[in-house]
Amino acid sequence: MLFINKILKSKWWLLWLLLLSVIIIVIRSYQFGKLDLTQEKRYTLSTATKEMLGNLKEDIEVEVFLDGELSSGFKKLKIATKELLDEYRDYSKGKLHFIIHKPGEGLSDSAKLNLYDSLVRLGIKPFNNQIKEKDEETQTERLIFPAALVKTNEKMYAVDLMSGKSGFDEESTLNNSEALLEFKFDDAIDKLTKTEFPIVAYAAGNDEPLNPSVRNLFDIMRNNYRFAVLDLNIGVLNADTIKALLIVKPSKAFTEQEKIKVDQYVMQGGKVIWFIDKLEASFDSLVRKKSDFVAYDKGLNLDDILFKYGVRINPDLLQDLNCARQPLVVGSSGGKPQIERVPFPYYPLLTSPSNHPISKNLDFVLSVFPSSIDTVKSTGINKTILLSSDTSSRTLGTPAMVSLQSVANEDDLKSFNKSHVPVAVLLEGKFNSLYANRFTTEMKDSVERLTGSAFLSASKPTQQIIVSDGDLVTNVITESKGTLPMGTQQFEEYTFANKDFFINCMDYLVGNAGIMQTRNKEITLRLLNKSKLQETKTLWQIINIGLPVLLVAVLGLTLQWQRRKKFAA
Repeated sequence: MLFINKILKSKWWLLWLLLLSVIIIVIRSYQFGKLDLTQEKRYTLSTATKEMLGNLKEDIEVEVFLDGELSSGFKKLKIATKELLDEYRDYSKGKLHFIIHKPGEGLSDSAKLNLYDSLVRLGIKPFNNQIKEKDEETQTERLIFPAALVKTNEKMYAVDLMSGKSGFDEESTLNNSEALLEFKFDDAIDKLTKTEFPIVAYAAGNDEPLNPSVRNLFDIMRNNYRFAVLDLNIGVLNADTIKALLIVKPSKAFTEQEKIKVDQYVMQGGKVIWFIDKLEASFDSLVRKKSDFVAYDKGLNLDDILFKYGVRINPDLLQDLNCARQPLVVGSSGGKPQIERVPFPYYPLLTSPSNHPISKNLDFVLSVFPSSIDTVKSTGINKTILLSSDTSSRTLGTPAMVSLQSVANEDDLKSFNKSHVPVAVLLEGKFNSLYANRFTTEMKDSVERLTGSAFLSASKPTQQIIVSDGDLVTNVITESKGTLPMGTQQFEEYTFANKDFFINCMDYLVGNAGIMQTRNKEITLRLLNKSKLQETKTLWQIINIGLPVLLVAVLGLTLQWQRRKKFAA
């Protein structure tokens, strides 16, 4: 403070201030950043993001399509995107470049349609943005593309800027979208620039689907990993080579030999994702038989190994009133059946009861004839529920009768009295082998021949994900549209978050853990009372517009009065 006073009293004070300004400008040219005073640190990039941007070896181009006439919520999302990419550009030392524009601006109508069609094929979804006019009584709709393309010289990745649950208000959805911006751009840049891809195996040999129903799944795996199909009967599982194993919808019982291979793979530190249909049940069976049928246990011979690891998939069918719709005959008119899409409780829409980064801020996940999961005591294993049913659920124990009219009366509705029944569980820790206390020396020798390594009774720290629905990662094939995206229910014309959930599972197990943690970012929505704001609108306009003018006028008159008083004396 004394030093500043000396400068101000010096006759060269102006020169000193100019010199100080130059020094500050030079320092700021080598340092960047901003002071983040928010409680949730919304303006602070994670360490993983900074490291990734600082290590970029090639230029990244980001083309954001969020521009033009937008509602206030989307304007806020656009500003947040620009501010984030400004920081990305700084931390990348100029290797990241971005542009924000409105797609198709200046093009003819036919050229716009072609461009929009190209964007949709790239996975960029249009959105009808409702904009209030100045009178706040009329609304107009504008087609916008809240998305971005992240590009290198050779590859391109589409980023959907929208996140949130269907049915949520626009304000909450856009708030969730803003919270996930860092994760989405990090994920895109990481996938475009990484040079090493982990090996992931898809288990075969137990009638797992290898048909077009897993085409979408295979495409995801081939685009992001070194991917192979492995027959458990003849293949060898080695955790040093194969970083994750997918077991999807097996229909044939596992032999002890196959279970030993999987068990010892886990003991080596291997990671497994299980998508298991405990019971045999499908909508096609209802349509084909045109009557009710009994869902029966497939007898997969997996109960003991999953129980040892910490979960039990129950022999039941889970229903929930928050569900997808199926076309059903509800009557007839003129001798012709009347078909309507009605809620089908066997297709519950799943949500996350926890804030785990795998399932946080996800839209609903579509399930098809899932079973319930119980977690059981397993020493050293931490269990996290990733997906569960909603608040109006029930379970039908085996032998479970599957019927088109499963909710027929008021008593049936009252039986939906369960909440948040688990369907997907993450297990983390050191697992104990199912065979730890069973093996003789001769049997252990045979294990070495099967697995290529010595028998292990306990695992290194590792993770597994168990999902009690094999169809969660399959896709529907239609005659008219071909392969539908994962999570698309044929007659809903809506794509749920199945693909995002699956990709997040894979990223959590074998991806960049630091980037995955950016999904934990939260932005607290501090909303004003809209009805009260409308009532006091005029008062706040006077305070915000009139009061500053009044204060300036009072200050000016006061200074003028003091000046006159001084010189009059």
